[in-house]
Amino acid sequence: MGCFQCGAEGHFKRDCPQLNQNQNNNNNNIGNGNNNGGNNNDNVARGHVFVLGQGEARNDPNVVMGKFLLDEFYVTVLFDSGADTSYMSLKVSQMLKRTLTPLNTKHVVELANGRSLEATHIVQGSNLVLAGQTFSIDLIPIDLGSFNIVIGMEWLSQQQAEIICKEKIVRIPRSSKEPLEIQGDKSGAVVDIISFLKAQKCLRKGHTAILPLVTDASAKEKRLEDIPVVREFPQVFPDDLPGLPPHRQVEFQIELAPGAALIARAPYRLAPSELEELSTQLQELLDKGFIRPSSSPWRASVLFVKKKDGTFRMCIDYRELNKVTVKNRYPLPRIDDLFDQLQGSRYYSKIELRSAYHQLRVRDEDVSKTAFRTCYGHYEFLVMPFGLTNVPAVFMDLMNRVCKPYLDKFVIVFIDDILIYSKSREEHEQHL
Repeated sequence: MGCFQCGAEGHFKRDCPQLNQNQNNNNNNIGNGNNNGGNNNDNVARGHVFVLGQGEARNDPNVVMGKFLLDEFYVTVLFDSGADTSYMSLKVSQMLKRTLTPLNTKHVVELANGRSLEATHIVQGSNLVLAGQTFSIDLIPIDLGSFNIVIGMEWLSQQQAEIICKEKIVRIPRSSKEPLEIQGDKSGAVVDIISFLKAQKCLRKGHTAILPLVTDASAKEKRLEDIPVVREFPQVFPDDLPGLPPHRQVEFQIELAPGAALIARAPYRLAPSELEELSTQLQELLDKGFIRPSSSPWRASVLFVKKKDGTFRMCIDYRELNKVTVKNRYPLPRIDDLFDQLQGSRYYSKIELRSAYHQLRVRDEDVSKTAFRTCYGHYEFLVMPFGLTNVPAVFMDLMNRVCKPYLDKFVIVFIDDILIYSKSREEHEQHL
């Protein structure tokens, strides 16, 4: 480490004998009347900073650099033993929005390329996080080019820091503890951190983005059976519904408007793949007892909707029946009101009912109105089918009755979704 004034080793520029001798000569000249008028530099502090580009800095064995946290922002930091004091770029200064304190004296910074910059302010007390420890640092804003922060000898000396250039490490001693080792960037790749908004703009412009996913290869895939409450109550979590549900306190009714006429529609034409799927799903519904052959004069048509996973959902087109059905005005809860109940909770479990609508039976006198026609026969539903106008309201009524003792305490219900919320893990296990 050498002096930037005379080039000798063993002392800094501020302690240079040559500099002190020049200052004494200047004072004598002033005393003898040899004043240079307006060129007196007594009120000018001079600093030196060695500025490289990031690519050069990574390949320079005498330089340590890296990404570190400064006041909640990640910045590129250069540890430079050739800089007298510590500096920040003008861009970072504006980003931090910290108060600028005027310097007592004008500060002229001499760059390695011979250019000089003038600084008049300093940002005091910024928080720099290095290896998990927070340090206070004062920074002078100047135009730094490639780097956000340059940490100079003034701060390094205060911390008694040692720069190990070969290993790209800055070591700071600590009393009665192991020294703090700050690992600089060893890689040759240029890595930068950008904001979410800037990333969105890059994607809109067609830039390539790679999204890595890190997983533990040794971890086994979590199964439903691994959850303790599921193992304790296996009858509540079957793989499929066992059959026709029992009669409950609520049954699905289809009340027609006065004067409503009977509705009978011709079946839709289906593709061969849809016909094959129709045959399969009809047999499954018959085996479970959810439908039965019908002789009802009512007749709706069947169509298929493709699901996200590529499979088909069989739907009955009840639109004409819905037009003549008296609407059930049972209220659905407001989502924002439900969120208000979650205040202070930390543990959540979501339970979604399996084939929820098929767990509620249709009132006997209304079964005939659910009839639908296919090329394989005429059928009617014994359980509540999808597509009828009052299905969500009726099911919401049932769920509120079933969960009434727990509502507004630790349970939220929205149609067929149940959310259990608790403030502690022990409480949550009890609620489940």
